[in-house]
Amino acid sequence: MKHAWIDVRAVPAAQLEAVVDAAVHAKAQAVVSADAELLAKLPPTVTGVLVGEGDAPVRVTAVDDEDALADLVRTDGDRAGWVHVRDDRTLQLACAAAIELPYAIVEFADPTKIPLEIVLAAADKAPGQLITVCADLEEAAIVVDVLERGSEGVLLAPHTADDVFALTRLLSGTSPRLELSTLTVDRIEHHGLGDRVCVDTCTHFREDEGILVGSYSTGFILCCSETHPLPYMPTRPFRVNAGALHSYVLGPGNRTSYLSELGSGSTVLAVDSDGRTRRVVVGRAKLESRPLLTITAHSGDGVVVSLTVQDDWHVRVLGPGAKVRNVTELQNGDELLGYLATDQRHVGIPIGEFCRES
Repeated sequence: MKHAWIDVRAVPAAQLEAVVDAAVHAKAQAVVSADAELLAKLPPTVTGVLVGEGDAPVRVTAVDDEDALADLVRTDGDRAGWVHVRDDRTLQLACAAAIELPYAIVEFADPTKIPLEIVLAAADKAPGQLITVCADLEEAAIVVDVLERGSEGVLLAPHTADDVFALTRLLSGTSPRLELSTLTVDRIEHHGLGDRVCVDTCTHFREDEGILVGSYSTGFILCCSETHPLPYMPTRPFRVNAGALHSYVLGPGNRTSYLSELGSGSTVLAVDSDGRTRRVVVGRAKLESRPLLTITAHSGDGVVVSLTVQDDWHVRVLGPGAKVRNVTELQNGDELLGYLATDQRHVGIPIGEFCRES
């Protein structure tokens, strides 16, 4: 998990207690304040970072030149240097601070993330933590992915307690592992023409990855990405030929979308044959009319799962052990990988209501 540093110096007095409580309960790493008394009241699970005079576990010093950095490096205890990057000189200063200090807080004057890339590269093997100042949650979402790893932490001045919880959720960076089930094929039915969706993502899928798609909100089949060689056409490692437009697809946060709702900028979960997941961004969704077939399967405890896909040999699903299966060659008794969800859905959100799908 990336570290959340919560800067409360500009929080209105009426909101301050709630924001600090949120930082504690959301397990933020640090609270940044100019009030040493406030920091002294924090539990040991949250680091107090002091800007100004007084005692605190970590004190912040502005680093404007090489001499200030050298003085800070010689200081005993945990030290945090704050560098405002506005030109090449201060960029090099930020690189040095990230290498030499336990904590380097870096604030960038310009919106480009190229200077952050340079600091990250310079401090790649450094033992300290690089904390990037972000103006809002949108910028924080970008910062955590710079050079595929981002800085160790994000410093944000929240407006409300909700911002604190939203930041810590964002920085958790974890997509839960799913417990996949083995499904047994019961029947294959051919239907003729219908509309199906190819999901083209901004991600290169691995050979054992795909997305979870199903006709029922309680059961999904792992649809294979086009990373495997095909006759007559090149591989398209960003694509999943996912299914008919009515189908559910599983996304982050245990939310589902209809395939018909996906478009540029949507998100879905890439899932591998061991249940590991990661969030991927959709570049486009391509809807075309094609012959369709329906796969009906059941889990070991009798849950029925259905998936309607394009009726063509090059459309594939995954079986146990990441075995690639062409949908037109499936037979009764074949085993597939799937995911069973216990909740019904309302606008993609899990809900404990009665609903029967067939």
